[in-house]
Amino acid sequence: MGASHPFQVGGAKLKGVILSILLIGSLFVQLLGIMDLIPLYFSSPILFFVFFIILHSRNQRNRFKGL
Repeated sequence: MGASHPFQVGGAKLKGVILSILLIGSLFVQLLGIMDLIPLYFSSPILFFVFFIILHSRNQRNRFKGL
């Protein structure tokens, strides 16, 4: 039986909340870019970076193949 970290479930929820806030914020910045209030070449990489972080965190797994 492996001991689990006591804050593991809460940490996953907190990570999801933070990623959701980042996604909503980047969508808002993209909306400002679409309305020509800020340049699209500034807002589009932000949205791409947030999508990359979300996909990376969803695909992250334990990769240790030792003993």
